[in-house]
Amino acid sequence: MTDPFIPHIVFGLDPKWVSMALLCVTYAAIIWDQLNRAIIALIAAGLVVLTGALDQAEALRGIDWNTIGTLAGLMIMMSIAQRSGIFEYIAIRSAQLARAHPAALLLLLQLATCFISAILNNVTTALLVAPVTLAITRELLIPPYPFLFAEIVASNIGGAATLIGDPPNIMIGSRVGLSFNAFLLNAGPAALLVLVAQLLMVHLLWGRATPATIENRLRVMTMNARAAITDMPLLVQSAAILALVIMALIFAGRLHLESATIAMGGAALLMLLDNWQHHRDKQADNVSRTLTEIEWITIFFFIGLFIVVHAVEMSGLIQILADKLVAATGNDLALAGYAILWGSALLSAIIDNIPFVATMIPMIKSAAPAFGSGGHIEPRQIEPLWWCLSLGACLGGNGTLVGASANLTIAGIAERNGIAFGFVKYTLYALPMTVVSILICHVYVWLRYF
Repeated sequence: MTDPFIPHIVFGLDPKWVSMALLCVTYAAIIWDQLNRAIIALIAAGLVVLTGALDQAEALRGIDWNTIGTLAGLMIMMSIAQRSGIFEYIAIRSAQLARAHPAALLLLLQLATCFISAILNNVTTALLVAPVTLAITRELLIPPYPFLFAEIVASNIGGAATLIGDPPNIMIGSRVGLSFNAFLLNAGPAALLVLVAQLLMVHLLWGRATPATIENRLRVMTMNARAAITDMPLLVQSAAILALVIMALIFAGRLHLESATIAMGGAALLMLLDNWQHHRDKQADNVSRTLTEIEWITIFFFIGLFIVVHAVEMSGLIQILADKLVAATGNDLALAGYAILWGSALLSAIIDNIPFVATMIPMIKSAAPAFGSGGHIEPRQIEPLWWCLSLGACLGGNGTLVGASANLTIAGIAERNGIAFGFVKYTLYALPMTVVSILICHVYVWLRYF
């Protein structure tokens, strides 16, 4: 067993403030938006090691390889599947279902995104819906940004509703012993209320201001969706493997498999089916093309950011902040719940919500006796605190572009297709909406639990 890592900062500086300074500079550079975010994150990760905040071994331990593997596997499958024409087909059929009306499409895509994210994780959802959205907006010649933005928010709302929808919920459920039904019955209604408010805000903001010409709508309505399918065998193979992967993700707990294993296994199987009938030279071309289309900017941004956030976590600063957040509430359960809800939302918009939730779980457990009489409290009595933590962490991730994995995934796909997705623009739209969603959750937990 290896000894726990202890930061050894150069010049004897305090590791808490060095790691926090590096995190702040990283986010400032991202907001400045003059350098690619993958470059920024990797330089910051290098400085974390050079300053002694982490050594190389500890930096690598800080990377969530399950997230990286899941992303890479799903990106490979999407790269292969799109060559069959499946996304163009879905795009045309969806547009025709909505009578090619942008406002109806905006509503339809948000509802679909939210539902899919509730039964899958929000990163998987982002990878599924973004290519379809881009295909639809290309056909209608309308700006794709409002659609992609709305899908980011909807994916995080859907993820907040269930146990398997978002990593913070998975962590809370497994470490506290809360079931799928418990999340659905407690976090689900709050997520539904937030979704209704979100649909209204997005419609007022963009629904009426994103028109499509009569000519483009008529052209879409008369298109032959079946003609968009260019490779039927590949479409069948892709659909079968995607369905298999989705089912495996839903039952990952019972299968004792992590999402990265499922995603990479599905990617390998689909690559095999796509290449086995070709000559070796053709296989090399196919595989190279597939791997080239992975969102490497997103992958390496995550790697760098995981290292920087891990440095802050290892310095003990997140622990201190969590301790103060809980201690400041005394023995008032309602005040503790509100503080956790708003504190989780704020911090999840600034840093990754996974290390924050990992720190808050033991903090809430250790503080639990203070909320009972005689130092004793039943586990069910502090359940409202878990729902506050879940809702704050999941919905707070909508606040900035770096708040949740789905945000960066869709932003990476957008930028790869020539669509600007800057930090400041996103935050100006998303932060007020996030505040509204947390206000709704505040009223919800007040009426239901406190």
